[in-house]
Formats: sequence, structure tokens, C-alpha cells
Amino acid sequence: MSNLIFDISSERYQTLSQSERYLLEYIYKNMEKIPNMSIVKLSEEANVSTATIVRLMKKIGHEGFTSFKYNMKDKLKTLNNIEAIDEIDMKIKHAIKKNEEEVLNTLQMLNKGNIEDAIQKMYNAEKIYIFARGFSEMIASEMTIKLQLSGKNCEMHDDPNIIRVISQKLKGKEMAIFVSLNGETEELVEACKNFKIKNVSTITLTAALDSRLAKLSEITFIGYKGAHSFFPDYEVRSRLPLQVISRVILDAYIIRMQ
Repeated sequence: MSNLIFDISSERYQTLSQSERYLLEYIYKNMEKIPNMSIVKLSEEANVSTATIVRLMKKIGHEGFTSFKYNMKDKLKTLNNIEAIDEIDMKIKHAIKKNEEEVLNTLQMLNKGNIEDAIQKMYNAEKIYIFARGFSEMIASEMTIKLQLSGKNCEMHDDPNIIRVISQKLKGKEMAIFVSLNGETEELVEACKNFKIKNVSTITLTAALDSRLAKLSEITFIGYKGAHSFFPDYEVRSRLPLQVISRVILDAYIIRMQ
């Protein structure tokens, strides 16, 4: 009989008496309880003499029941830690898989024609305005900085009132880029409606194909958003799909402009 708590060879097992084998089996089936038992309590619970317990302890390599208990406590703690780590590892693997799926599926959903059209519109625009709210603002900010570094006249806005005001003032040769995970942020939808009326070019990065923003925008890039969220009670869903799209568009823009 062999396990993580104690190890006994088949040869040594053969030397055990019937009562000792019974006790060993009892300990094996009640490993979680043993560390908190006294030798007297174990004797009562297993219905064996304390002498049988002492003999068994010596035969399996321990000085007595107390030393066996301490050894068992240490090994049970290690075993529990290993099991916890295995469980955590599985959850981490699931998280990695989720991110991998979002990236790969988003890349597969990108349309080469849309990328080329977006690049040309960005290049020909006199000025680019990028609008975003919430966590999407980080992506919009990165896009703005990179376009500015490339020499493009570009600015980013996240204030609802400013977004509404600017949407009334853009001219035909300017353009707007929206970054919105759900594509339903009211001020962004309102701005996109205004741009459509004024024939201002619009590009939207979203993960919601049926959203109002996706339907209103001239060019829409759809990212794949996994169903599972590790923060289900809060609107802090990962913007990884939008991040992937923005990087592809910006990289493609720089490559074409070179």
C-alpha cells in the first residue's frame, strides 16, 4: 500500500498482523481526521489497542503515533497546496484560452478590404477625431498618440458634452473614429448620427455587430468578445478585441504611409 501520506512496501505490508492491516486501512480512509486524534481516541474509533497502534507506527517507520501525526500534518498541508495549485492552474489556463480565442477570432473576423478603406480615409482626412468612453478611452488615447507621432492631425475626446458639441461642428473632410465595446453609448450613437447626416466619414471599433453604432458607422470593425467575464458584476469587460483591431489598423496605416 502506497500513498502521499505514508509509504509502505508490499514486503513490509506482509509482516503486518491482521489487526495492524485493519488499522492501516482505517488510517488511510480517515487521513483528514487522524492529525487531530490522540492515540486513545484513535484506539476507541478504530477499535484496536494502543499497543497495536504503537507497533504499526514502528513498522511503517515512525517512532510513535505523535511523530506520525506531525509528519501527516505536514504532508497533508503540502498535498492540499498542490491540489489548490492544480485548481488555480486550470483556472489560469482557462483565462489564457479565453484571451487566445478572443485574439484569434478577432483576427479572423477582420476584413482586408475594410482595412484598406479605413487606411485611405484616415490618410485623406484633414483631421481625425477619436471618441471613446470608459475603459475604451485607453485604446483611443493610444491610437491618438500614435497617429500624432505619424504626423497626423488627431485629437481624442471622452467627455459626453464635448463629444456632442464636436459632432455638430465637424466638416466633410474631417473624420471620426469610435471605440466602444457594446456600441450603445448614447453620446457616441448621437454623434455618429450627426456625422451620417453631415456625410462625415466614420469608423467604429466594437464587439457588438447588432449595436446602433455598428449599424450607423460607415466602416465597422467587429471584434470577438468571449461570453465569460471574471468580473460579472461590473462593466469592466476586457477591451482586448478592440486593442487587437486598433493595433492592426495602426500598423497597417504606418506601413501604407511609408
